[in-house]
Amino acid sequence: MPGSSPKNVEDEPPRRKAVKTKQQTPSYEGRPYAKPEEELVDQGLQFDIGTLLSRRGVLFAGAGAAALGLAACSDSGDSSGSGTTTAASAEDLTEIPEETAGPYPGDGSNGPDILEQSGVVRSDIRSSFGDSTTAAEGVGLDIELTLYDMANDNARFEGAAVYLWHCNRDGEYSMYSEAIANENYLRGVQVADADGVVKFTSIFPACYDGRWPHMHFEVYQSLADATSYSNKLRTSQLA
Repeated sequence: MPGSSPKNVEDEPPRRKAVKTKQQTPSYEGRPYAKPEEELVDQGLQFDIGTLLSRRGVLFAGAGAAALGLAACSDSGDSSGSGTTTAASAEDLTEIPEETAGPYPGDGSNGPDILEQSGVVRSDIRSSFGDSTTAAEGVGLDIELTLYDMANDNARFEGAAVYLWHCNRDGEYSMYSEAIANENYLRGVQVADADGVVKFTSIFPACYDGRWPHMHFEVYQSLADATSYSNKLRTSQLA
């Protein structure tokens, strides 16, 4: 227009570009929340299972499976089992870590003793035995452990005995917790087969204040030794 000065583009304020930000999904130990809008404690059983088992590198597909090394001496010079069984290499194994048995072992070390009870040697530990047949309710879980004798060239530890125990879905331990002090479910002993394998059928244990779901176990040289906690080779946990 006449009388007006030309507009200097340098006088114009810089235009801001619209930037879209993507809201990050919260995660725990590198695993994105299954329910981003909910807190960690409300992510559900499937998320808890994935977190629990990924921490120990344990495979889960409806069942738990773990390979464990044990530095112990066995009586047999060859416990590798059948021809289809091969011993693991030393690079693949680490010794089972020594961990606490907790306050509810039931092995006679602090009172209650299930190891001397007839019927403790069983694969399915969901029910009590003896004076009660009450079954623990919860999500079913199959547990499989493979034992290797690291003092015998990592041969499968045939004949070793494993005593395993854990809490119920409410975080209570049989033989100890007031509501189930007269029960002995979720406890049992199994003997390793020619492949060094022991199997248990149980339920998924609860988490409780300060603890993720976990299981305790003790390893013994043989079933004959698994009658007294003083004979145990190692105490450890799956957690």
